Amino acid sequence: MKPADLETRLSRTVRSVPPSAIRRFFDLCSEMKGDAISLSIGEPDFVTPWAVREAGIYSLEQGHTHYSPNQGFSELREEIALYLFRRFNLEYDPKRQVLVTVGGSEAIDLACRALLDPGDEVVIPEPCFVAYRNCVLLSGGVPVSVPCLPEDGFRLRPEALRAALTPRTKMVMLGFPNNPTGAVLSREDLAPLVDILLDTEAVVLSDELYAELTYRPEGHVSIASFPGMPDRTLVVNGFSKAFAMTGWRLGYLCGPESLVGPMNKIHQYAIMSAPTTAQYAAAEALRTCEREVRDMAEEYDRRRRTVLRAVREAGLPCVEPEGAFYVFPDIRPTGLSSTEFCERLLAEKKVAIVPGNAFGTCGEGFVRICYAYSIDRIRDAMGRLRDFVAGV
Repeated sequence: MKPADLETRLSRTVRSVPPSAIRRFFDLCSEMKGDAISLSIGEPDFVTPWAVREAGIYSLEQGHTHYSPNQGFSELREEIALYLFRRFNLEYDPKRQVLVTVGGSEAIDLACRALLDPGDEVVIPEPCFVAYRNCVLLSGGVPVSVPCLPEDGFRLRPEALRAALTPRTKMVMLGFPNNPTGAVLSREDLAPLVDILLDTEAVVLSDELYAELTYRPEGHVSIASFPGMPDRTLVVNGFSKAFAMTGWRLGYLCGPESLVGPMNKIHQYAIMSAPTTAQYAAAEALRTCEREVRDMAEEYDRRRRTVLRAVREAGLPCVEPEGAFYVFPDIRPTGLSSTEFCERLLAEKKVAIVPGNAFGTCGEGFVRICYAYSIDRIRDAMGRLRDFVAGV
């Protein structure tokens, strides 16, 4: 059988899923010679805090190189439960309601595979993380996009949510603080959404990976903290962003035992268990690294203000991001599409950013700039962006 013929043996679903545009621009930039700058990948430039690395090293020295329990080490699950209660007033039984996963992405995939039958609808506010829509499609579900608009600060409005719900809605995915817009839902924003959701049978998947990177005084508020919501909400979180642990590949999901248990069954067969060394390190991160997380968040805030000021000075309107580490400026004044803007910026100024349409069709006319990089690289890149816009 020829290689070309083999492609016809792939499922129609897999063939319909596009490759990540984020990786496309990152790869193009990495192949460039000279002083190319990538602001495309959402990866902290900080090294994992020393105490966390030391805990991982010590676990290896002690010979802890075997499988963990499928659900994750009890020590880590207990630390996760304590952390979520301490930081966000969420209560979970570490024995029955916490599952350690290989990154937050596995948790999202598990939720889709456990809940969705063919034809079930999933409401997804967009722009959003690129994995949401495709995890739904790979599980046989039907994504229902709800555009979040710049005039609303890219926040999900109650009337938009209500209009998207149907009798076939099985799940609602909420990714706030948001990737790519940096939008945050306050307690006042969440309250009317909760009122609507409590009248449905929909399960909420709340992706809170950027919970520690919220730049409002009141901090992050989880939808699972509202009365009536813990019994229908799956909270996804992890260590990649706040603790600078991307390469450790560790996340977790928390929710009702009746959902977490079946998701652990899928996890058993697909993954078996999360990395042992990473789990020992993550437990240390939750116990001792609040100061390091706070220091990194303060530095991100400085970078956030630098990028926001630069894009506005370049003549690009931009909603102020209140969380995560992305800025999502409006490039429509240039007359270029999102893809054209990013391709030309990379070719002419050697700066890689991501077209907004990678995060949903309503992202067309915008671009995502990640500021999880050193301030010197950011300032250099923003100077090049200003020069590029001025010459368009």
